Formats: sequence, C-alpha cells, structure tokens
Amino acid sequence: MKIIKRSALAGILGGVFSLSSYAQDVSDELKAPADVAAAPADAEKTTSGLAWKVLKKGDGTEHPRSFDTVSVHYTGWTTDGKMFDSSVKRGQPASFPLNGVIKGWTEGVQLMVANEKRRFWIPAELGYGENPGGGRPGGLLVFDIELLSITKGEEPPASAAPADAKKTDSGLAYIVEKEGEGEKPGASDIVDFHFAAWAPNGAQIQDSKKQGQPVSVPLDKIFPGFTEGLRLLSKGGKNRFWMPAKLAGPFARGMQPEEVLVVDLELLDFKKAPDPPKTPEDVAAAPEGAEKTESGISHRVLNKGTGTRKPKATDTVSVHYSGWQTDGKLFDSSVQRGAPTEFPLNGVIAGWTEGVQLMVEGEKRRFWIPADKAYGENPGGGRPGGTLVFDIELLKIVTPE
Repeated sequence: MKIIKRSALAGILGGVFSLSSYAQDVSDELKAPADVAAAPADAEKTTSGLAWKVLKKGDGTEHPRSFDTVSVHYTGWTTDGKMFDSSVKRGQPASFPLNGVIKGWTEGVQLMVANEKRRFWIPAELGYGENPGGGRPGGLLVFDIELLSITKGEEPPASAAPADAKKTDSGLAYIVEKEGEGEKPGASDIVDFHFAAWAPNGAQIQDSKKQGQPVSVPLDKIFPGFTEGLRLLSKGGKNRFWMPAKLAGPFARGMQPEEVLVVDLELLDFKKAPDPPKTPEDVAAAPEGAEKTESGISHRVLNKGTGTRKPKATDTVSVHYSGWQTDGKLFDSSVQRGAPTEFPLNGVIAGWTEGVQLMVEGEKRRFWIPADKAYGENPGGGRPGGTLVFDIELLKIVTPE
C-alpha cells in the first residue's frame, strides 16, 4: 500500500517524499470514485448480485477461505459519495476472520489474491440492509479493498449434523467426542465446563479455552440447549452439538429458525447447588427504619463490617449478592452459584455504584434500588424491571489503596 511504503521510506531517506505528496496520496485514496453511484457496464458480477472491478493485480494464485483471517486496507462509501469508514484514513490496516463480516465482504475478498485491489458494489442484502439503524450505512455500499495478507484459520466444524448423530426429542443433535466417567449432573447442579460455539456461517463466536477461564453456573440458570447438552455428559466427557435456534438462547440472535448453532461442550466438574437464599420479609418495599439517599436508594445494614475503608467508584470489589423483584422472585444470586463476583464499581447499574460505596469490607446491606437506578421499568432482554431488592455483602476491595 503506498501509504505504508512512503511513510517508512520518508524516515529512511530523510524525507525524499514530501508531506504534500504523502497527503495527496491519502486524499486520492479517500476521494469518492467517479463510479460510486452504480457499478459500470464493464464490472463483473456474481450470481448473488455482488459487482466488482480489479483496480490492481495481485500476486500468486492463493485465495483466502471464509474461515481465514485477512489483513486489508479499505475505504467505504455510500452511493451519494459519502465516506463512512476507512482504514486508509486511520493509517492502520484491519484484520479479521472473513466469516465475521458482512456477506458481501465474505464473498468478495475470497475472489482476491494477496496485494490485489478491487472495487466492490455490495447490494443491501449482502451489506447491512436498506435501513439498518445503529449508525450503520444502508443500501448499496461501495468498497475499495486491498488484500495485504492471508493467515490460515482453523476449519470450522460442519454446519449440519452427520447422518449418524444422535438426536434428542427437543431436536438437539450430537456426537460423542470423549466419554466421561461417573454420574451426570442434576437439573440444578453447578457445572464447570469449557465450550466453543460457531455461528451457522462458520464464524467462531466464543471459545472459553482461548479466554483461559471455564464457565461455572447452575444448570437451571442457562438456556435450554446448554442445559440439555451438559446433562448428557459425565465428568470429563465432551460432545459436539448442533443446536436449533430455539435452544440456543442469546446465541440465536440473527439466526434463522431452521439454522443451527454448533457447540462443543466439555464437562469438567459439577456440584450440588446451595439452597436459594430466603426471600426477605420486607422485599415489597423499604421499611420505615431504612435510610435513604438523595437519589432515592433505600438501604439498611444487615451485618456490620470489620474495616473502615470504603470503595471508590473506580475500585474493583468482590461481593456476594442476591437480587429479588418486589414480588419476591429471585432473579440472580452469587450465593446460589456458590462463587462470589468481582467487578469494577463503575461498570454496574447506578444503584450498585452508589450503594456499595457506602459499605466497608465484611459488611452486608439490603438495598431497594428504584428502576431509574437499575434497568428501568421495562428493560427487555430478560433483565428485571422496576424496583429491585439486593442483599450485598462486600467481601473485599480488590483495588490496592
């Protein structure tokens, strides 16, 4: 790419290329093409509707596959000539797995070889749609893309279950990759497991091993496909599952009903969950003796602490907690999971950020947090709305003094 080569040469040769020459190169790369409004007659076109022209020939014959990672320079315009994104402008190439971007990119870049540059006219159905919202550009999009390098990726698992896969009544298909030993977990046991998940297009969504931390959660607190899958495993066992969208929980976002999520589940260990915490008698409303902050958060001390230091909003804390709605329904509890939670105080709901700063280590308080300091009245997404009641025990201020 001219931008990279000239900036490097300028340092070595003492500025043989003037700043004005460099700026002109950048400006030319960012200028909307004369044919930005529509693909010209001599552009080639795929059956999907993707149109393109080669701007610069590349090297070799190797094309990236959909699961490879590519490094590219690019600039994108809407058909009125408005530039909406550019790695050239940032002065930094972009790297990403090809199956993790819009369909037009996944298809188009696979046609290229290293050091080749093409212009693509990507129709809305291969981009973000006609009216995508969220600040994303809609309609036909035009991209100049230069493929700098290709890094081989790991081939994803087959997107369809093999003919010999076992199948449950719910539609969950699976093959056994490694047999475990002993009993299988109960419906509410706390399980420790590793998982990897792939979207229908082969893009890897998550891999707990790569993140370096197994998941620990009560089986009855996760979505159906994982609950059912883990209950089929014994300790040390590993299966590959093909989960219909209806069983895939939050991973189903963007999936069609007929599509499946591919998931590897490995059960490391499990244990019986502690009994759920008892619902407070005053869960419906704060009692008369409760204190109240100016923002409307009510609270009372359940157990006094042992220290004098109070956390700041920027501190990370370790806590045990349980949360109820005012009808007494328990919606979350680290106590029931058998593991405390650690987080920065400025990364949680406003009621927690304010409330926990009132506490000292070893202290336990009950908070009545109004909707405007929690998730709102009708937050959606499975989050509880309205006034929420929390019992919080501050175990430790993790951030050093």
